[in-house]
Amino acid sequence: MSAGRVLELYSCSGGAGWGYKLAGLRVDGCDIADRPRYPFPYHRGDALEYLTHLIATGEINRYALVHASPPCQAKNTLTVGTNASQGWGGTHEDLVAPTRELLDATGLPYVIEQPNGQAAIRKDVSLCGEMFGLGVLRHRNFELGRWSTPAPAHPKHRGYVRGHRHGVRREGPYVAAYGNGGGKATVPEMQTAMGITWTDVREELTEAIPPAYTRWLGAAFLTARQEVLV
Repeated sequence: MSAGRVLELYSCSGGAGWGYKLAGLRVDGCDIADRPRYPFPYHRGDALEYLTHLIATGEINRYALVHASPPCQAKNTLTVGTNASQGWGGTHEDLVAPTRELLDATGLPYVIEQPNGQAAIRKDVSLCGEMFGLGVLRHRNFELGRWSTPAPAHPKHRGYVRGHRHGVRREGPYVAAYGNGGGKATVPEMQTAMGITWTDVREELTEAIPPAYTRWLGAAFLTARQEVLV
């Protein structure tokens, strides 16, 4: 087993991966979409198929930790609210359960990340941009498999997210790093607010995890592992 290598599944632009790098871990990614700006070694393909292959061949043992951000749009708060308000139907992928099943089969410690909403994960750790002095709130929940760490306290927000909501314009210390219009953040604003410099693609930025989150998780994982070894 590697002493410090992370497999990042559903890697998108690599926001999570960059945080693990800052924590001192090496990173490999996997995403079904073409991600030419991804800053680490990268396999393009279906994450579940790739993980199945790594388990079958034993190559999964190169890794100390697996991080996964599986799609769960059907239960995402923004998706549910928008669809309800617009009367839209349609189906959305929910890959959390099959991803967890394979992660359990690896025998490795893992992290499953999801945004606030109704996704069926344990909220072992919840992180917010205010914890790290960022210009976004971007609440994210993390289920920790085969390892644990104390959850940090959630500080009080300093104000509103800048922009229009329900017909009211508000100013505040945070930018809205999603969607378009209504006072949403520009690409440079999103890059600055989240600490992401290697991509200027709006779609990638709106989906990204601020690296500060996984830098914290990576450091906590390394500490927890060292305590077990001692």
